[in-house]
Amino acid sequence: MTDTTANRPSTPAEQTAFAVLLAVSFCHMLNDIMQSMLAAIYPMLKSDYGLDFWQIGLLTMAFQVTASLLQPAIGLTTDKKPMPYSLPVGMGSTFIGLLLLATAANYSLLLVGAMFVGLGSAIFHPESSRVARLASGGRYGLAQAVFQVGGNAGTAIGPLLAAFIVVPRGQGSVAWFSLAALLGMIVLWRVSAWYAEYRQRTATRAAPSPALTLPRGKIAMSLAILVSLVFAKNVYMAGISSYYTFFLIEKFGVSVQQSQILLFVFLGSVAAGTVLGGLIGDRIGSKTVIWFSIRRGAALHAALPYANFFWTRPSTCHWPSPRIAFPQIV
Repeated sequence: MTDTTANRPSTPAEQTAFAVLLAVSFCHMLNDIMQSMLAAIYPMLKSDYGLDFWQIGLLTMAFQVTASLLQPAIGLTTDKKPMPYSLPVGMGSTFIGLLLLATAANYSLLLVGAMFVGLGSAIFHPESSRVARLASGGRYGLAQAVFQVGGNAGTAIGPLLAAFIVVPRGQGSVAWFSLAALLGMIVLWRVSAWYAEYRQRTATRAAPSPALTLPRGKIAMSLAILVSLVFAKNVYMAGISSYYTFFLIEKFGVSVQQSQILLFVFLGSVAAGTVLGGLIGDRIGSKTVIWFSIRRGAALHAALPYANFFWTRPSTCHWPSPRIAFPQIV
C-alpha cells in the first residue's frame, strides 16, 4: 500500500457511515445504562417496598421476558419488513418505563415499568445491530466491536450511577435518567433517517442467494448448542446481576453503595471479558475459548459461598469468565 493510498482522506459517505456507527454505539450505551439501572436499585426497592427475594426475581423475569424472549420475534418481523423508525420508538418505551419506576407507588407498577424498559431493549437491539452492520462499509468486525463496546460500557456504568445518584436521593431520581432516553430518541431519529435513506438507495440491488455449505442437520445441531450456551449465559448473568448486591450486603455487611461499586467492577469485567474473548479466540480458536471460559466460571462460582470478603473482592474480576466466550458464540 502506498503512502498516497494509506493517507487518502475519507469520503463523505464513509464519514457519514462512521458517524452513524458511533451514534448507534452511543445509544447502545444509553440503553444498557438504563437497562442495568433496574438491577442496581433492587436493594433500595427491596427496602422501600418490603419485597421478598421471589418478588425481586419476578421483577427480573418481567424485564427478561420482554427484553429477551420478545427480541427474536421482533428481529424476525423486522427481517421481513424493516422498520427504520422503530429505533426511537424502542427508546420511547424505555423512557416510559423509567418514569414508571421513578413514580411507582406499588409493586404492580414496578412490574409494568420493568416490562416497558425490557420492551424498549427488545425493540432497540435487532434494528440497531442491523444499522451497525449496514454502516460498517464491509468492516463487520469493526462495526460489531464498536457496537458492543457501547453496550458493555453502559452495563458497567449503570450500577455506578445508581450508587452515587439514585441511592442517596431515592426512587424519584430514577426519572433523571429518562433525560438520557430522551437524548437517545433524538439521536436515533437521525439514525433512522439515515437508515431509511440507505434502504431507498439500495432497494434495487438484488439480494444474494444464501448457499448452504454444511448439511442442514449439522447446522441445526450447531445452532441448538449455541442457543443453549447463550441461554445458560443469560441465566447466569441475570442471576448474578440481580442477587450479587444482596449476597454482599447480607454475608459481609457492606453498604448498598459498596455493593453497587462491586457490581460495577463485576460488570466492568464482563465488558473487558467480551473484548478479550474476541482477541483470544482469533488466536487460539473459538471452541477452546468457549469451553475454557465456561468451565473456569463454573469452578469460581462453586467456590463463591466459601470465600471470605478478602478473596471475594478480587475474584469479582474473574467471575465473568463465561462472558469471554460470548464473542465466539456470536
